Amino acid sequence: MILDPDYPHIVLSYAYRGTRIELDQSELHGSPIYAAWVNYAAGTALAVPKAWTRSEALQRAQRWVDRKLF
Repeated sequence: MILDPDYPHIVLSYAYRGTRIELDQSELHGSPIYAAWVNYAAGTALAVPKAWTRSEALQRAQRWVDRKLF
């Protein structure tokens, strides 16, 4: 049993090249931390497991889509 589960807190979601990028915000030692999920026709992937800023997470997620899917 997990005593303190970390539920996704999606703060931004948008369409990008036929996919949907979702930005999740959490906290690590009191500082905000971001992760980016990519939803596409074949499933869902955690494209960016950790980023310190929103812009870094979004840029890396878009690069992930460009590299892996196109």
